[in-house]
Amino acid sequence: MKLKVIGIIAILLVVIGASCQSDDQIEFKRYYSGGSLVYQQHCQNCHGDKGQGLSSLIPPLTDSTFLKQNKAVLACFVKNGLKGKITVASRSFDDQMQPDDIAPLEIAKVLTYVTNSFGNKMGTVTLQQVQDDLKNCQ
Repeated sequence: MKLKVIGIIAILLVVIGASCQSDDQIEFKRYYSGGSLVYQQHCQNCHGDKGQGLSSLIPPLTDSTFLKQNKAVLACFVKNGLKGKITVASRSFDDQMQPDDIAPLEIAKVLTYVTNSFGNKMGTVTLQQVQDDLKNCQ
């Protein structure tokens, strides 16, 4: 009987704790956790488990400045790949990132994960933002 009461109290505490979160916090957590899985499946092989990149071949994802300056084209980079020279964290990279034909929702999730991991703190990248950004890809 005592275990049932403790169990019920524990469930109530979890429900109360979850209800204290705002819709934005819940959405962020949903995107972030989903983005972690997308990152592991599609990005980690090249960019590393800590976003460290690979020497002079693959840029790190730890440079908040680069991410912030290119926020409107990050979805394009994921969807269409990237060719040509770029500078990230004061280092030049001139390799090719292959396109990845994943759904816009997955792009939003992985960008939320990347832009809020590895020392980055940029908030939620929504599906609507990704859809708008993809319309402007060149």
